[in-house]
Amino acid sequence: MPDYLGDSQRKTKEPEKDDAPIRSLDEGDIALLKTYGQSTYSRQIKQVEDDIQQLLKKINELTGIKESDTGLAPPALWDLAADKQTLQSEQPLQVARCTKIINADSEDPKYIINVKQFAKFVVDLSDQVAPTDIEEGMRVGVDRNKYQIHIPLPPKIDPTVTMMQVEEKPDVTYSDVGGCKEQIEKLREVVETPLLHPERFVNLGIEPPKGVLLFGPPGTGKTLCARAVANRTDACFIRVIGSELVQKYVGEGARMVRELFEMARTKKACLIFFDEIDAIGGARFDDGAGGDNEVQRTMLELINQLDGFDPRGNIKVLMATNRPDTLDPALMRPGRLDRKIEFSLPDLEVSAG
Repeated sequence: MPDYLGDSQRKTKEPEKDDAPIRSLDEGDIALLKTYGQSTYSRQIKQVEDDIQQLLKKINELTGIKESDTGLAPPALWDLAADKQTLQSEQPLQVARCTKIINADSEDPKYIINVKQFAKFVVDLSDQVAPTDIEEGMRVGVDRNKYQIHIPLPPKIDPTVTMMQVEEKPDVTYSDVGGCKEQIEKLREVVETPLLHPERFVNLGIEPPKGVLLFGPPGTGKTLCARAVANRTDACFIRVIGSELVQKYVGEGARMVRELFEMARTKKACLIFFDEIDAIGGARFDDGAGGDNEVQRTMLELINQLDGFDPRGNIKVLMATNRPDTLDPALMRPGRLDRKIEFSLPDLEVSAG
């Protein structure tokens, strides 16, 4: 192939020159380089700073640590940058459930945790948690690296159930309820006395009543008496309307009842008032359509919580309805509802008063 480029246009590679050999630094060169970043008195200043730190350490050992009035360290000892870095380095914990404790009586127990939709692990406790703080079935917070248990968590309660708890005591007293003297005496005997004076039942060797059904026409004072009982006792008062337990999805109503009693068991004493109980406590029947199956599941869970395998504890149950004839017989039997108090219409003498 002919070459059409001239010598001036053709690029030729020049021969590379040999690189000069690299000479290593000797001790004299290193000593000279060290003096470049130091002033005349750098060494003396460094020695004085080290002496000051040693003296401060000795002073702290002799005087001890003095706590301030605010509980904070002096501002001179604050290290905000390091604290901020520590806060950012802490990883969020993951929620798991402790399903089983292995060798609980030994010095080094192991815990089987279940991370939802992930896996099961056998883990240890962190240094911040005592073995007595963890129980089987408890929700715990674990780290994402070693899955060690760092903190016990309270039981998961639906916010809708939590809002049923009445924080403030009602301002209704027994004197505000007229025409119900006999009913109030029965109610105080069944509900108020076991909560305020439980030793009386212990001395007699009998079990106090655990449930009361208030029934009668509308407007006779059933709900008003329940509010008066809540005012007299120091127990936690939970008010539930029967229609609130009728849910759209399958199993939601039964779950709310279960969480309701689970929250009540955490209290020292609790009073649960089911208003309009006929919304979920109707007699069971099969119409073939299956429309009332969810309501019946909710009632079965309520029956199980009233007198099931798990002890109810110091929980008193009040139920109110104006249709007692529609309630299921299993709900009405003794052991679940021990007393039935009728609120009838007031007579002429009470009405005139």
